Amino acid sequence: MKEQKRTAAASAAAAQQAAPAGANTAYAAAKGGMPAAEAAKNAPAGSAFAGAAAKGAPAKKGAGQETPADRRHGRAYFTASRIAKIALLSALAYVVTFLEFPVFPAVSFLKLDFANVFILLGGFMYGPVAAVVISAVKELLSLIDTQTIGVGEVANFLLTLSFVLVPTIVYRFKKGLPTVTLTLAAGCVLQIAASLVVNRYINFPLYEAFLPFSAAEAFAQWWWYIILFNLIKCAAVSLVTLLLYKRISWLLNKF
Repeated sequence: MKEQKRTAAASAAAAQQAAPAGANTAYAAAKGGMPAAEAAKNAPAGSAFAGAAAKGAPAKKGAGQETPADRRHGRAYFTASRIAKIALLSALAYVVTFLEFPVFPAVSFLKLDFANVFILLGGFMYGPVAAVVISAVKELLSLIDTQTIGVGEVANFLLTLSFVLVPTIVYRFKKGLPTVTLTLAAGCVLQIAASLVVNRYINFPLYEAFLPFSAAEAFAQWWWYIILFNLIKCAAVSLVTLLLYKRISWLLNKF
């Protein structure tokens, strides 16, 4: 019996010596009460124990790294850097409205500006939420010196969303010049349709309450100006956006 015990002990010692260094470390850790994580840390590189520990160890989140959970809960969307960039684009969208000009002298209230360029840029870079925020901030700032008692600002906000939402939403899922071009064209069609509805049922009736003219007669006289104006505006804004996108996005990403 004693001879059998000595033989078993000798076999166990030989097996321990033949085992990889990492396994010996694990054995020593288990025997001495060392935590498994500490044993894995001390195990020689390339050992079986070290490899298994590395495979099972949870990955640590790096500084500023965005996880799927963060995206789902919106934790990483409104970062300080992104808020600053959205604020800058909002300010630029507001400032360029001072450079607006009428396209048709007969309907001087239809004025062209390039504020939607910065709204589209923000939407392409940061998503449709940014486009909505930039548009809303721009219209709120426009209320400071409004000449339309807020009617024009509400109409502009609705028309802007009809134009920018389709391109910026689709761009989140499929990028590329053909996709952008097609979605901008679709947004243009939507804005033209929305402009007819908004002017007929919101703008002109509200102005009719303060000015001596008939909303129905004004719309019947100017509807084709509205279509042509929005077609020109969408085409101009789309072209400038396509020309500036790479340059502006590169510049903002530098900061």
